[in-house]
Amino acid sequence: MWKWVRILAIPATIVIFSGFFKGDADIYFQISKSIDVFGKVYKEVSFNYVDELNPEEFMLSGINGMLSALDPYTTFIDEKRKGDIDLLTSGKYGGIGVSIGLRNEKVTIVDIIDGYSAQRQGLRIGDVITKINERDITKDNFEDISSLVKGDPGTEVQLTIFRDGTDQMVFNLVREEVKIKNVSFGGFVPESSNNVYLKLTGFTRTAGDEVQKTLTDLKSKKQVNSVILDLRGNPGGLLDAAVDVCEKFLKQNQLIVTVKGRDSLNFKSYTSTEEPVYGNSNLVVLIDSGSASASEIVAAAIQDHDRGVILGTDSFGKGLVQTVIPLSYNTSLKITTAKYYTPSGRCIQKIDYSKNNKVFSSPDSDIQRSYRTDHNRTVLAYGGIKPDTVVMNDSQSNVVNELSSRGLFFKFATEFSNLHGRPEYTKMNPEALYSSFMQFLKKEKFDYTPSAEKQLSELIATSEKENYNRQLISQLAALKGKFKEMKDFELNTHKPEMISSIKSELASRYEGSTGRIKETLKSDKQFQTALDIARNDKLYSHLLMHH
Repeated sequence: MWKWVRILAIPATIVIFSGFFKGDADIYFQISKSIDVFGKVYKEVSFNYVDELNPEEFMLSGINGMLSALDPYTTFIDEKRKGDIDLLTSGKYGGIGVSIGLRNEKVTIVDIIDGYSAQRQGLRIGDVITKINERDITKDNFEDISSLVKGDPGTEVQLTIFRDGTDQMVFNLVREEVKIKNVSFGGFVPESSNNVYLKLTGFTRTAGDEVQKTLTDLKSKKQVNSVILDLRGNPGGLLDAAVDVCEKFLKQNQLIVTVKGRDSLNFKSYTSTEEPVYGNSNLVVLIDSGSASASEIVAAAIQDHDRGVILGTDSFGKGLVQTVIPLSYNTSLKITTAKYYTPSGRCIQKIDYSKNNKVFSSPDSDIQRSYRTDHNRTVLAYGGIKPDTVVMNDSQSNVVNELSSRGLFFKFATEFSNLHGRPEYTKMNPEALYSSFMQFLKKEKFDYTPSAEKQLSELIATSEKENYNRQLISQLAALKGKFKEMKDFELNTHKPEMISSIKSELASRYEGSTGRIKETLKSDKQFQTALDIARNDKLYSHLLMHH
């Protein structure tokens, strides 16, 4: 019998069965004995250790050590982290509508949500926060910032910020109920087409409603011929939300997912209970290694029922379900209580945490095996969701990666937007932007050492240490000099990639996250391939019938 509790599941809200240790009378004695021994060890060490201990921290270390023998998703949640669980469950919090990160070791606003106090009162991406409520803010207390900015709706928070070209500015902001958007973008892409692009970034309780509203609104504007659902980088969320999203695309009464607990007799199946809002036209789902849990439930259900084409790279492979059990003193235990299985019967969990682990008395004996979709296509278990069409995005070049990691695209966009209004931005052509960026790099004294040059320097150092032939060392040194001459050439070689990064960063300043996404899609190989498939009925049908 399943017992319902108020739970968060990452990926899901599920049920726990009573009779947890059913069929093993000995286990009660083992538990009682172990608790007794553990308690006595804790007490003796707390009272008698040579140095005074913090009893709460010591107990927390013991709990974390015990849970570390299991999977990484089974964790103890103390009072400080409870807000994170509530946020995922409710999808809202009291705040001002900003995302904060470290840029060049400074606490910086990296994103602003439209419609909330931060955006209305003029805060900008790139503003550096120096104080919150008169408390100095640095990278050293970065972990405390979330609790300082968040609070009950209606209360005030004061931010002191530094913006390039100005003195320090003080903003008094009223906290509001900020609702986390699951659909970060929904629109026709290209705008003149009948193709809808949906970017889903999470699975809180409102995910299904957001997908339905977005599709309904777009269908009211013009005919929708195809949908590209982007689940890349989506780490998951609630099981109920994943089921709700699936219902927007699958036929009524189709199986979506089955959750099975420790006892194989205890399971729950979820089927679609409503008519889909988008049930017939072409559907392509984008996934990658960052698509996990709830994202994989959606992708697997669509794949198993041959409802759409899955495109990209292998997903993360998280087929474990967690339940959050409330404990005393406002703490909780998040514990893995089940595995989920796709409509074809496969479990997509990639890592077997029970293997070679003596804590588990009966390791899972499942091995990778094949299953069949509705159209009799072969799909595999135990390794994440494998796309129907594998498409790798171009890897970022070393020089662009260096510029990104140093935050130079971000800093340039901040300086540019502080100096130029939107009309000037729209008039600048790519060549002018690139020229302006190169001048900025010169001012920043950007010095870039290619990885090949670094390896050559190491080779020269080793050669000198080992007393190799001096002529050889001289030749290596001369070759190293050639690399220095090649730096401008390398920058110019990756000019299109750099311009793309510049434009997407600037788009976020003038058009928000929507602008950034639109700009990024222009050079997104996976999206462009998905668009070609979605628009080609013959190719789309072929991929769903043959594999």
